[in-house]
Amino acid sequence: QVQLVESGGRLVQAGDSLTVSCVASGRTFNRHLMGWFRRAPGKEREIVARIPWSGPSFYADSVKGRFTSTRDNAMNTVYLQMNNLKPEDTALYYCAATSGYISDNYRDWDYWGQGTQVTVSS
Repeated sequence: QVQLVESGGRLVQAGDSLTVSCVASGRTFNRHLMGWFRRAPGKEREIVARIPWSGPSFYADSVKGRFTSTRDNAMNTVYLQMNNLKPEDTALYYCAATSGYISDNYRDWDYWGQGTQVTVSS
């Protein structure tokens, strides 16, 4: 079992930067692929980033070059640093974990946090 708790979401202005965090509990954190998803109003949940135990992270095209995700395995924490935020980045951001195969489909992921709201005003 993995429990995930996100924090750090808030209202910001376009062009601002913001970092959200996700703390995982459970002894098997290092066995899980971690990910960030988001769900904008009226849209389906979509992948933002996948963060492996080691090696490079994957980013969706819509955030590539602006978002960076890092993983502190010693602290069981993943971060999503978001730069040059745009109004279209407004969404509920979820942290997720899976011990299965790599997938961008949220239905394939095993564990979810409650989400943290990021709102970008123009």
